[in-house]
Amino acid sequence: MTQEEVVGDLDQSVGYVLKQVQASLHAAMDEVLRPLGLTVAQYACLELLGQHPGLSNSDLARHAFVTRQSMNVVLRRLQERGLLTRPAHAAHGRALPTELTRAGQSTLREASVAVRAVERRIFAPLSRERQRRLREDLASCAASAVANQPVTQPREP
Repeated sequence: MTQEEVVGDLDQSVGYVLKQVQASLHAAMDEVLRPLGLTVAQYACLELLGQHPGLSNSDLARHAFVTRQSMNVVLRRLQERGLLTRPAHAAHGRALPTELTRAGQSTLREASVAVRAVERRIFAPLSRERQRRLREDLASCAASAVANQPVTQPREP
């Protein structure tokens, strides 16, 4: 194994430190969302619907980084709480466009305030400029990761 193949000191690994921050952010979000009766996935769903009403289950799952099956559970629980509405039948195709109710919008506002406070606390050591640069740098890395995903070839029959 060459030196380039060895990860080495984990504290020097960008991916490892990024995972530490992600885990800390998730745990802190979980803590502030729990009193609101929300999970991080449920909050993500509400936030997405607040910004993009009418998203389908598939779109929500993709943007919230969960499976469609998991998103079905998230949507069902939020709907049972009266935080969102979904038609019983799709008007076109199979997608059921989802929208927040007034209670969902209110819960989203409260959750957003709590989550923004968590983000401010975690990223407080960085100036606004460094936060902006970090956000842009991470967005570039995310775009590169998507662009460089291997394309799977369809199987021969």
